[in-house]
Amino acid sequence: MRALPSAPVEKVIVTYKSQAAEAGSNTAAKSDTAEKAAKTGEKLSFERRLAGGGALVDLGDSATKQDVTEVMAAFRADPSVASVEPDIRAYAMAVTPNDTDYTKQWDLFEPTGGMNVPAAWDKTTGSGVTVAVIDTGYAAHSDVAGNVVSGYDFISTSADARDGNGRDADAKDEGDWNATDNECGTGSKASNSSWHGTHVAGTIGAVTNNTKGIAGIAYNAKIQPVRVLGKCGGSSADIADAITWASGGTVPGVPANATPAKVINLSLGGASATCPSVYQTAINGAVSRGTTVVVAAGNSNANASGFTPANCANVINVASTSREGNRSYYSNFGAIVDVAAPGGETRRSTDTPGTVTTPENGIYSTLNSGATTQSAENYKPYQGTSMAAPHIAGLAALLKSAKSTLTPAEIESAIKANARPLPGTCTGGCGTGIADSAKTVDAVTTTPPAGTVFTNATDVTISDNTTVSSSITVTGRTGNAPAALKVGVDIRHTWRGDLVIDLVAPDGTVRNLKASSSSDSADNVLTTYTVDASSEVANGTWKLQVRDVATGDTGYINSWSLTF
Repeated sequence: MRALPSAPVEKVIVTYKSQAAEAGSNTAAKSDTAEKAAKTGEKLSFERRLAGGGALVDLGDSATKQDVTEVMAAFRADPSVASVEPDIRAYAMAVTPNDTDYTKQWDLFEPTGGMNVPAAWDKTTGSGVTVAVIDTGYAAHSDVAGNVVSGYDFISTSADARDGNGRDADAKDEGDWNATDNECGTGSKASNSSWHGTHVAGTIGAVTNNTKGIAGIAYNAKIQPVRVLGKCGGSSADIADAITWASGGTVPGVPANATPAKVINLSLGGASATCPSVYQTAINGAVSRGTTVVVAAGNSNANASGFTPANCANVINVASTSREGNRSYYSNFGAIVDVAAPGGETRRSTDTPGTVTTPENGIYSTLNSGATTQSAENYKPYQGTSMAAPHIAGLAALLKSAKSTLTPAEIESAIKANARPLPGTCTGGCGTGIADSAKTVDAVTTTPPAGTVFTNATDVTISDNTTVSSSITVTGRTGNAPAALKVGVDIRHTWRGDLVIDLVAPDGTVRNLKASSSSDSADNVLTTYTVDASSEVANGTWKLQVRDVATGDTGYINSWSLTF
């Protein structure tokens, strides 16, 4: 973790005793500030009254530590002063991870196609939650190992399992290669092992800030590998039992799960016009035990209703989007899709199938280099709704960790309600949009302010060196706006110091909410400002005005609100 900077103190906060004239009069506070300036020889100025009653006094940007000490001593010596303290700096704690390949993980942080994950890490990193990856098993990888807990191998047929027996307590991925064409049915092709489950696991829970590899979305969650896919895929009977066991249910002949999962990831599926009852029964049982079930929509560029378990009830059905924010060319779609997430495109739709022409646009994660059996660990980009689903499983883990009382239905509702529209296109239906991690976490952890809330959630693009605005028309109010008007701001921008933000009242009065700063390189403005608008008539059209004063970074107004 990086050390916090040492910032000079330029202002102090003076709180006067309640009986003192300065406690309620700005004129008296200004006069007292002038007296202290004369006494100390410093250039002091009364800046404003704080919401809590304190007076903010500016020392100027050239004040030394000794100057600050002298000024504070002068105020403390005044019997009318209750307290004086420095106006100190605070910093966002979600620093950029030091994982060496983090820059390749556009899916986590890029404003166009990414899922706004880093901004959620201030509040939650998945601690206390286990995510079951029901997949091909686990190929040992040092960038995931620290978060792996014991799983199970549910492949009941020895030949498919390739481990010499049926079900056992070893979830090791033995490989899912096919040696010849048509080996797994007419039309099947020979292929190498995919190490699919390990790739999925890395996206959800790779160890983070370990100076290697990648960052996991819920990097303090635990990953439970549950093996159901081997040679020629896996059976619905085995997958259903795995869902039951992973969520803490009882499976005949299998020891109880010592660490039941609160999130299940199913990056698998097959063609079926309906959801088999064996799947639905297992899923319903898992949800009843408080486990959120996340499912990939499928990769056939077709309606997801024809694929299962995507067409089962009580799941979060996930479509895939590209780096540009379009529906990935291969992703299934339809009314049953709940939400979308980055799944990437390692080739363009017109490129030869099986080729990798745009690896930088895939989802980069943990893997193994073995063609058939396990060899050395490595990392590679993949594409697929199989890659999109673990983004949502990781977000579900963040939410469950942040608020343990959330039910699967509440988690699904929060993810869908706080998704943003695709910046690109989606023919056929991609649910409510691309999931937004930080916005969703904020929604479940923030107590909404009391009062009537007026919101505008229409995106407004902020280009370089432009001024844009978003309007809210307030109706049904009487009299003036409150003295503590709450202005909620959600702006996505890659260098927020470029932005000047103003609130424009219906009569045109401008109140500055945020100034620009060449040193503020952090992403996004996600905060609530309190404004004294008591001189303004409440009803009318209010505007959030945003001015970009520099070049090189752009963004958009995601949403904003007024609470009366």
